[in-house]
Amino acid sequence: MAKNEKKNEARIQTQYKTKIASELKKELGLSSIMEVPLLRKIVLNVGAGRAVADPKILDGIVDEIGIISGQLAVKTKAKKSIAAFKLREGLPIGVMVTLRGKIMYEFLDRLINVALPRVRDFNGLSGKSFDQNGNYSFAIKEQIIFPEINVDQVSSIHGMDITFTIRSKDIEHSRKLLQKFNFPFKK
Repeated sequence: MAKNEKKNEARIQTQYKTKIASELKKELGLSSIMEVPLLRKIVLNVGAGRAVADPKILDGIVDEIGIISGQLAVKTKAKKSIAAFKLREGLPIGVMVTLRGKIMYEFLDRLINVALPRVRDFNGLSGKSFDQNGNYSFAIKEQIIFPEINVDQVSSIHGMDITFTIRSKDIEHSRKLLQKFNFPFKK
């Protein structure tokens, strides 16, 4: 690998390639480095049902998620009409962003080392939030845990869902990968 390629990688990405992948291969008893669990993408999703009444709320959320993730977020639209919620098909009701590559690893680094320790009464994340494919999801109640957000300029507090899409054989392999990244699971 050339020197200038390493400079373009995030700290955790370099750590994964140089140390974590080989350790996981040995610990999990895998025959090839291609079988080692790999973080493919991170998806941030904010559902803003109150945007039905006030569409300007979504613009602020798009800006905040863009600041948090370092990438432009997009508005998501309702898939079908629901009369009880005064919701029409195609109406913008949420915001999402998909992170890959260097930006994904930089977000992961900030999430683990800066944002999650700022959560009030934080005891760790549940180790049971894996789906059958080994992907991990959890929710954050307040976007203000990220230091990039100026609390004085926030119009409303909202949460977000964060999903880690992981290529792995099973849930246990995915858990080992996140533990190697020093993911704060409950003891």
